[in-house]
Amino acid sequence: MILKTTREVSVFRLDQQLQILSMESSEKTDVVLLACGSFNPITNMHLRLFELAKDYMNGTGKYRVIKGIISPVGDAYKKKGLISAHHRVIMAELATKNSEWVEVDTWESLQKDWVETAKVLRHHQEKLGARVCDHQQDSPGLERPGRKRKWTEQSQEFNQKKFPEPKTKDGPKIKLLCGADILESFGVPNLWKSEDITKIVGDYGLICVTRAGNDAQKFIYESDVLWKHQNNIHLVNEWITNDISSTKIRRALRRGQSIRYLVPDLVREYIEKHNLYNSETEERNVGVILAPLQRNTANANS
Repeated sequence: MILKTTREVSVFRLDQQLQILSMESSEKTDVVLLACGSFNPITNMHLRLFELAKDYMNGTGKYRVIKGIISPVGDAYKKKGLISAHHRVIMAELATKNSEWVEVDTWESLQKDWVETAKVLRHHQEKLGARVCDHQQDSPGLERPGRKRKWTEQSQEFNQKKFPEPKTKDGPKIKLLCGADILESFGVPNLWKSEDITKIVGDYGLICVTRAGNDAQKFIYESDVLWKHQNNIHLVNEWITNDISSTKIRRALRRGQSIRYLVPDLVREYIEKHNLYNSETEERNVGVILAPLQRNTANANS
């Protein structure tokens, strides 16, 4: 009789713990971080952005970052010194080879024409929504990447018990991960469409990692659109300063200087093997108007 009572108490406590965990999980919004850009080449700083953003978002207690996506821009972007998307994608894949949660998506890079960031966000949000629908048809809860459902491993006794349905938040939310330079670029005439800025910060949200010398909060204050949606803009301070940039990496390579420890070793080896960056490659697209400037200026004049 004592053994039975002890077992009942253990089951009751486990029930309580499972309910608490279920409630805590349901109160958090799953987030997928999307970083768009040239990644020309990808650097250790790009990878650090994901880690910094993940720590910050998880630390709020409101969000749970479940995935990171690197989306290299296509060749049609026409940025000066931009090498082939084929190489940039491969370097990004090499850089994230050992990552458990950050991956590379090629959809944007494979498009014939340049794609606005707002459309890239929409593409990935719709893709996530489709996956949620598929999971809901197969199981009562969303299975996160890298995690196995443990309900099937429980004993028959626990499977027969009914637990409260977790509150859903309509699946994972995609958010744009960027540096302060992207935030400030919103103020460059014709670089962004005003409606796209509204969609990005209003419908999706920004996670902006600030570098030393960037006054992101002041820029938000000076922009009516950003100020209106400031609650959807998360500023992450980078306390361990890191001033690595793709521009500086390319400059070092043109001058025959070492880039070891500035980019992942596999990326460095790939660059050296294919001689990707030199004075000749830096002249690519010289004199060509950047795709967003060309498109938005034409629309403004039409």
